[in-house]
Amino acid sequence: MDFSFTDEQSMLRDTVASYLSDNYSFDARRAALKAEPGWRPEVWKAFADELGILGAAFSEEQGGLGGGPTENMIVMEECGKALVVEPYLGTVVIGGGFLKHGKPAGADDLIGKIVAGEVIIGFAYGEPQARYTWQDLKTTAKKDGAGYVLNGHKAVVIGAPYATHLIVTARTGGSQREANGVSVFIVDRNAKGVTTRDYPTVDGFRASEVYFENVSVPAEALIGSEGAALPLVEKVIDEAIAATCAEACGVLTRLHEGTLDYTKQRKQFGQPISQFQVLQHRMVDMFIQVEQSVSMTYMAHIKLGESDVERAKAISAAKVQIGKACKFVGQNAIQLHGGMGMTDEMAIGHYFKRATMIEGAFGSTDHHLARYEGLSLGKAA
Repeated sequence: MDFSFTDEQSMLRDTVASYLSDNYSFDARRAALKAEPGWRPEVWKAFADELGILGAAFSEEQGGLGGGPTENMIVMEECGKALVVEPYLGTVVIGGGFLKHGKPAGADDLIGKIVAGEVIIGFAYGEPQARYTWQDLKTTAKKDGAGYVLNGHKAVVIGAPYATHLIVTARTGGSQREANGVSVFIVDRNAKGVTTRDYPTVDGFRASEVYFENVSVPAEALIGSEGAALPLVEKVIDEAIAATCAEACGVLTRLHEGTLDYTKQRKQFGQPISQFQVLQHRMVDMFIQVEQSVSMTYMAHIKLGESDVERAKAISAAKVQIGKACKFVGQNAIQLHGGMGMTDEMAIGHYFKRATMIEGAFGSTDHHLARYEGLSLGKAA
C-alpha cells in the first residue's frame, strides 16, 4: 500500500507546520485559553487568508484547493502537534462534509464562506441519554407549513460558543431509537429560541449545552433527505473520526518526543534516566504505538471511499488503535515525568488531557471493538 504524499500535500504540511511553529507556541495557547473568547480569531483568519487551508479539502469549483480527506488528515495531524483549539474539525471536516455529501440548498455559498473564514460550525448531535447511538434522539423537528420547528437539548457541542451555525440532528419520524426518521438541519446559532450554556472542557476547548425551544427553520435548512439521513450522519462522523485519529497522531508524537527529551535531562544515580534499560524498553513501546497509530490512520483515510461496511470497519479499527495508544503513551508520558507532568505549566499534561478526550470522542475503544465485531459478523453499523 502506497502512503506517499504528492508534492502539493507535502507543501501543505510544511506550510501548516511552519505557521504553527511561528505563531502557536504553548505559552500563547495557554494565554488564549485563559482569556475570552477562549480561542484566537486572528489565527482562524490566517488559516483562511494567509494559508488558505480552510479550502484545502474543497473542490476548486467551490473555491477550494481541490483536495479531500487526505488534506484534512495532514492539517489535523499538524493541529494535534500544536494542540490547536480553533474549530477546523467542526467547521471544515464535519460542516464541510455535510454540505458536500448532503448538498442542501445554498451549500456552495456556505462552503465559500467557510473557505473565507466567515462561517464557523458546531455539530449538535449528542444527547444525554444517547451515548454513541447516533439515532437515539429526543430532539424533534416537526413540519410547520413549508418549514420545521425544532425542540430539544444537545449536549457537549464543541465550538458552539463561537459558532455562527449549528448542524443539528433531529427526529422527524419514527420512535426514539429507530434508524428511520432521522433528519439533519443547519440552524443559525443566533436564531430565536436557541439558548446555550457555555463552558470550557478539560482539554482547553469550549463547548455548550444547546437548547432548542420552538426554533423555526425554513425548508432549505434540511440537509439530505427527510427522515433518511442516518447513513449521511454515519458517513460524516466516520470522516470526523478519521480526522480525529490524525490529530491524535500529532498529539502522540509530541507525547513521545517530550518524554524522550525529559528523560535525557532528568538524572538519578548520577546519570540521565534515559540510560536505564527498562525505561528505554518502555519508550520503544511508546514509539511502536505511535507508528502503529499513524499506519492505521493512513489506512482509514484510504478506505473512506469504499463501501459503507468496509469504511466503517477501517474507521473502527483505527479508532481502537488510537484509543489504546492514547492511553498507553499518555499514561507512560505522565509516569516518566512524575507528578509535575500534570501541572498547568508543563505542556505534557495538556497533551495528555487532549489524548484522554480523544479516546472517548465519537465512541470509546470498547464501543469501536463492538462495532468492528458486529460489522465483521454482518450486523448493521
